[in-house]
Amino acid sequence: MLNRLQAAAYAGVGVSKFDEMVDDGRMPQPRKIDSRRVWDVRQIDIALDALPSEGNSSLLEGNDWD
Repeated sequence: MLNRLQAAAYAGVGVSKFDEMVDDGRMPQPRKIDSRRVWDVRQIDIALDALPSEGNSSLLEGNDWD
């Protein structure tokens, strides 16, 4: 489990961007341990894997080399 600062750093973004990504659903919602909010690193990995990769748009639109 990671706190907010650790989770943002793990995702490779700043805290503000991480908050934005949590709000828009690109990153998971936190879990609660008493009053602490923490993020499951496994869920962050899944969310990161779901982000689009640069250059993958051509896979959906057809191969430019055909």
